[in-house]
Amino acid sequence: MAEVNPIETELDETTEIVPPPSRRRAIVIVVVVILALVAVGLWWRSTFTEDTDDAQINGHLIQVSSRIGGQVVKVYVDENQVVKAGDLIAELDPRDYQVAVENAEAALASAQANAAAANVNVPITTVNTGSNLRSAEADVTGTRASVEQAEKQLEAAHARVAQAQANSTKAQADLARYKPLVEKDVISKQQFDAAVAAADAAKADLAGAEASEQAARDGVRVAHEREAQAKALQQYAQTGPQQVAVQSARAKQAAAQVEQAQAQLDQAKLNLSYTKIVAPTAGIITRKSVEINQNVATGQNLLTLVSLEGLWVTANFKETQLKHMVAGQTAEIEVDSTGKTYHGKVTQIGGATGSVLSLFPPENATGNYVKVVQRVPVRIDFDNLNGEDPNHALRPGLSVEPVVKVK
Repeated sequence: MAEVNPIETELDETTEIVPPPSRRRAIVIVVVVILALVAVGLWWRSTFTEDTDDAQINGHLIQVSSRIGGQVVKVYVDENQVVKAGDLIAELDPRDYQVAVENAEAALASAQANAAAANVNVPITTVNTGSNLRSAEADVTGTRASVEQAEKQLEAAHARVAQAQANSTKAQADLARYKPLVEKDVISKQQFDAAVAAADAAKADLAGAEASEQAARDGVRVAHEREAQAKALQQYAQTGPQQVAVQSARAKQAAAQVEQAQAQLDQAKLNLSYTKIVAPTAGIITRKSVEINQNVATGQNLLTLVSLEGLWVTANFKETQLKHMVAGQTAEIEVDSTGKTYHGKVTQIGGATGSVLSLFPPENATGNYVKVVQRVPVRIDFDNLNGEDPNHALRPGLSVEPVVKVK
């Protein structure tokens, strides 16, 4: 068995084995390549992308309220419950609104009946006014003929009066001549009596003629009155088109009342439908304050619905990062809570910085001004939210880190 030299063993344990020069060069080259790739990556990221950690998810917080007043009879949701669009949230007592619907239906039926009657009266009024006009025109023509006839009769009566007056005058003159003659017995008593009788007869004829003349005069007056009455009726009958127009207006008014009653019925039905309060969109129930037997007023908030659809990212970029940023650029969004990366694009760049839009904007007119890099809110919308987040894991308020490709 060969003996082992202890000095050689000690040298073997303490002496470092040096790799060959070719291996050292390979290691150096790999390290240099890695550093170069890191440098290129950093340069690429700083040149062609912009990112920020001051960003969060935003969404719609819908304040669900009652559109009518009433007493709550049922509540169908609990705090933090997920609901779909159209799901029942609560129900109000519908009895008062059902009565309102019945009253509106009765009012509509009454208005429809009035409208039907008014529409029927339009053709009836048209026919009646036309018939009345023709009848009035015929009456005017007839009364005019009666006036002419009465005037002719008056002229004839006046002529008879003149004739009777002449006869009476002659008879009186004869009687005056016969009277002294009969006293002297120049003529006989019989002749004188005949003259007296003739004078009396002439006087009686004169009185009859005058009476006939008065009657003819009265007839003319009556005929004129009838003519005036017929003309008045004719004038009234000539207002037939206006009467038809009035009746047509009443029919239109009745039709408008039907429409008004229909609108009131529609409103009553709407109010009845508002007794069932439903979710306007899919989301999560929060801040629920509605309870059974609670009396709610119109517009009173019942709960807050956090919508899980239509989410977007609000990223507050530094003003130095906006030089090449425009709407339409793509972005990758890293979400802390899910550990996933989502895709989106820039849709809006804020119109002012966050400090200007704050409740108390900074006042820089004092002279003690220190330049501070401002941040501008940028909106980034998800490209395919339902496809990338089918389980709705994203929530408003979550922190994210968007990376926007600016070149």
